[in-house]
Amino acid sequence: MKNLFLFAVALLFSFSASSQILKPVKWSYVSKKISKNEAIVVLKATLDEGWHLYSQNMADGGPIKTTFSFAPSKTYTLVGKTIEPKPITKFEKTFDMNVSYFEKTALFQQKVKFTGANPVVKGTVEFMVCDDQQCLPPETVEFSVQLDPKK
Repeated sequence: MKNLFLFAVALLFSFSASSQILKPVKWSYVSKKISKNEAIVVLKATLDEGWHLYSQNMADGGPIKTTFSFAPSKTYTLVGKTIEPKPITKFEKTFDMNVSYFEKTALFQQKVKFTGANPVVKGTVEFMVCDDQQCLPPETVEFSVQLDPKK
């Protein structure tokens, strides 16, 4: 009985060690100063081949849309909404609706105004990705971008 238990535990570990954790999206963040007291925060998604990242502007009932949440701060204010490039829009049977998505890369941009010293833009991005065979559960990642108002 003890050998059977040890075999089951070893089998479980071998399955978990061989299972692959999919991470088809890599996020990077930079800022570009555009005036004396303003900058653009660029949030870049780089996707593995064959994967789709969904637009911020999706109707309910489909895949989870990409959503940016910015932490309140006394050192910066948001100017307008986060903008995105023009997505690909197609009807998908899986969701029985038109969906808007990005392939390969997507650059999201948020304009900010400096209101204090040493501003750091912090927040989260929630997103969902799918390929032709599967959709991964929604994921939330944190980001932090140091702004340099002196440059």
